[in-house]
Amino acid sequence: MEDHSVPFTQSPQSYRCQYTQTPVILDGSLSSPEWKQAPWTEYFCDIEGDLKPRPRFKTRAKMLWDRDYLYIGAQMEEPHLWATLTERDSVIFHDNDFEVFLDPNNTGAPYVEIEMNALNTVWDLLLVRPYRGGGPPLTGWDVKGLKTAVHLDGTLNNPSKPSRGWSVEIAIPWTGIKEICQVPCPPLPGDEWRINFSRVEWHLDVVNGHYVKRQGVPEDNWVWSPMGIINMHLPERWGVIKFESVASGITDPFLPDGWHEKLALASAWDHQQGQKTLREQASTVELKTKDSEYKCFIAPDQFEIRGKEWGVDQSLRFFKLVQ
Repeated sequence: MEDHSVPFTQSPQSYRCQYTQTPVILDGSLSSPEWKQAPWTEYFCDIEGDLKPRPRFKTRAKMLWDRDYLYIGAQMEEPHLWATLTERDSVIFHDNDFEVFLDPNNTGAPYVEIEMNALNTVWDLLLVRPYRGGGPPLTGWDVKGLKTAVHLDGTLNNPSKPSRGWSVEIAIPWTGIKEICQVPCPPLPGDEWRINFSRVEWHLDVVNGHYVKRQGVPEDNWVWSPMGIINMHLPERWGVIKFESVASGITDPFLPDGWHEKLALASAWDHQQGQKTLREQASTVELKTKDSEYKCFIAPDQFEIRGKEWGVDQSLRFFKLVQ
């Protein structure tokens, strides 16, 4: 099991998503006039955050919403436009790609993952729970009504003609994700959902006039909200989006509900996983850290840790305690 218990001290990115009265027309270029009202995110950083240098190429995104869709647009610098996968639900991160992770319930599970490459090939899937909580990924699940578009600022798969970049637009229909939502969908003004973006970038060489992956060199992972380790499937560390009915003019960052307590509970969950299978009788364990105290409930068919306002269960799903 990976060590996810390394202290995570970086604050999540936050974004105030403005409502648009008119639908965004998707062509991949972010040229629809509605985009003008949406601010850009910060430029993406390495997935490990401040531990690593800034990415080689810039990436940024923006978001809007209306009564039918959550709109996402992203702009990526890229001198080497390259993509190979054309079949829907291929493992798209084997190409350079752009990825969306969305947790409407702010509970860590279930959540949606969408990946797309420069050929506009899409992989959309549902995670019932994070991989370290047992998964599984439902790759046959689709966001029904999903719309995507790609714009290329250059020539694809042609090393002789350097490119400038590519951009993507995504429209996620509320009707396509409503079945996993335990919160209003479409959201209400003021609602907060958890979200993050990732860009996978491979090192390429030119061999006989064609791009090929550089052997023995891992991919780069660039993200909007840093994860601290190379793993996107830690939803408690994602950024947060707040849905606004009108432009508030407020740009101050904000923290998602239960941010600090969820991080602490997830860390305690990771520490205790090796012990839960050793117990045959139900028990309650007092778990203390330097910051707080928790109650750990262990039984053959149950495992959960409770803090002051939140708990986390054996599937790594967070739940609000009844006051």
